[in-house]
Amino acid sequence: MLTAKNNLAPVRAKVAELVAKSLIENEFSDINSVFESLVAQYGEDKRMKAMLKGQILAAMGFLAQEVDMTKSLEDFGKEALRREKALRAGLSVTKEACNACKSKSYEVTPMCQGCVARPCEANCAKKAITVNGKAFIDEEKCIKCGLCAGYCPYGAIHKFVVPCEDACPVNAISKDVDGREQIDIEKCVSCGKCLQSCPFGAVVYNSQMVDVLNAIKNPDKKVVAMVAPAILGQFGNDLGKVIAAYKALGFDEVIEVAYGAEYTSKNESAEFVERMEEGAPFMTTSCCPAYVKTAKVHVPEIEKFVSHTGSPMFYTAEIAKKRFPNAVTVFVGPCLAKRIEAESNPNVDYVLVFADVDAMFKAKGVDINALDAAAFADEASTQSRRYALSGGVAAAVANLLDGKAEYRPFAINGLSKDSVKALKKYALKGLDDGCNMLEVMSCEGGCIAGPGCLSQPKKAAVILEKYAAEGKNQKECEIH
Repeated sequence: MLTAKNNLAPVRAKVAELVAKSLIENEFSDINSVFESLVAQYGEDKRMKAMLKGQILAAMGFLAQEVDMTKSLEDFGKEALRREKALRAGLSVTKEACNACKSKSYEVTPMCQGCVARPCEANCAKKAITVNGKAFIDEEKCIKCGLCAGYCPYGAIHKFVVPCEDACPVNAISKDVDGREQIDIEKCVSCGKCLQSCPFGAVVYNSQMVDVLNAIKNPDKKVVAMVAPAILGQFGNDLGKVIAAYKALGFDEVIEVAYGAEYTSKNESAEFVERMEEGAPFMTTSCCPAYVKTAKVHVPEIEKFVSHTGSPMFYTAEIAKKRFPNAVTVFVGPCLAKRIEAESNPNVDYVLVFADVDAMFKAKGVDINALDAAAFADEASTQSRRYALSGGVAAAVANLLDGKAEYRPFAINGLSKDSVKALKKYALKGLDDGCNMLEVMSCEGGCIAGPGCLSQPKKAAVILEKYAAEGKNQKECEIH
């Protein structure tokens, strides 16, 4: 995947900011001018213009694969303003912006020395390689196993991949008849790895930013933000000022999702004890919605081992609706897959990622540093705040077991094609080394590395750990 630092990231951020500003100030009446200004800034070639239009539509909440791209942006703006609820969440491809990358293959580069040993030729089971001064690969015979590349002492054989396809852990993205990519939303687990991998900006997610802004400006609606633990380090180091910024943006209440994690830890630890007493070989966590859908759709063999306990978002939304019965609830975090979870939870109205909120801050001119610090109404524990880090969920559950069951945790730190294969193995043969608790995080390092994050994961982890240490032990926290 691309690193967080690349030239596409600021383009995507600028588009989201200008779309939010166009809505706030002009109700999209100037959206065509916004597009023209972006084209003037970033380039007028056909693919760039298609990418920019696709990004604008995504920021407005539309799935690029499912709309008529020839329709004017002004018409899309009017449609977005009329919308009473967010469209189905998903990732999609702006076809005209797709590079139609060459499918996976192995090619001999000029680095080939035509050596006498020729391990590439000797180890090719399909006899697809011949050497006449330089090595040559017969594409019709090649099965793309990669042995030749691995054996070449000069690294002269290069593997070409389609970045988005290569990154997808569940093979939900593939080429259409024209060689451009398309995403099967039914198979897609919304992990966002394709979004993070495409260097052309062709892969987009349809934001719910417009829907939330419309709710905020409605004086008859109380809007509650539920912010995930991964917020630490995303908007600066002073969390109190960040909470104040959310209120300056128009949210009436701001709730810490880590407080909901207290319920997850309590219920999941009790469920673990119960399952072990019933003789289950192991249990897996259920907090990561990308993993939960992966289990349901792609590895049904392991679904029976997935915990039935709700995620921190589930319990936080339940709390919010009890306290503010008629409120609009908005989960804000690093995760695109939370939108899948929210679609089956009537207590969650919308889901934003941190990048959406950052665009809203900039569009509305919210200066975080100029604000007086605010605070969460409820204090979460150290263990619950660490849910955003790989290993954090398992550690929180362990802290509450008190010897009621033997506990041997194991983690999958990031979904990939290989880890999906491992899940199938675990379902049939059990966990490695006699472990009985499996924590699965879609993003390597945990939620702090989610596709909706703004900060480098390592930097965010340091800030989060410092904040988490200021909390109480979860055994001392009262939940009500």
